[in-house]
Amino acid sequence: MKLSLARLPRSRLFRLSRRLHGWLSALAFLMLMFFAATGLLLNHPDWFEGEKQEHIQTLTVPETLARHWQQQENPSAEVLAYVRQQLELTGRFQSSEVSDGELMIRLESPAGSSDIWLRPEEHLIEVTRKPASAISLLTELHRGKNTGAGWRWLIDLSAVIIGVLSLLGYVLYFSMRKRLGHHLLLTVGSLVALVSLAFWSI
Repeated sequence: MKLSLARLPRSRLFRLSRRLHGWLSALAFLMLMFFAATGLLLNHPDWFEGEKQEHIQTLTVPETLARHWQQQENPSAEVLAYVRQQLELTGRFQSSEVSDGELMIRLESPAGSSDIWLRPEEHLIEVTRKPASAISLLTELHRGKNTGAGWRWLIDLSAVIIGVLSLLGYVLYFSMRKRLGHHLLLTVGSLVALVSLAFWSI
């Protein structure tokens, strides 16, 4: 069967779409399953509610070091380095604040969080660690909250691949000319349903 010149570009487009769709499907389907499962968990946090573990540890600070920190406006970098040498911490640095002569440092990551309180007048550092559960770890990865640059890059890449894959899927979807009207009707109906549901959920 011969193809006319007018139909050749469209034929090539559909053939290229099938190839790209197949190549991108491996990673895209894995990420779709991950984000679908973790999105469901994120939408229903009460399904796997458990008691959050909290570990509190106290360090005694040498008087000379406590006095040295007390003379600084915000010694968070030195305090954090000191605590890391003594204890295992969970999370990455997020913020620090000095109030009434006491220093508070907050660390957060998908794996959990750590709060560090420096009380220089008492020569004490109190560390509260809250490790994340397996479920909260997955949901935090879903949101990309407090994650490293590598994971955020993967989320961006997944969004691009899934978007391209969806467009290619629509190209193939509408390539079936005998069912074009039916497919258009389903697409418009789905779009109307999504917009209506979003409108009534606001």
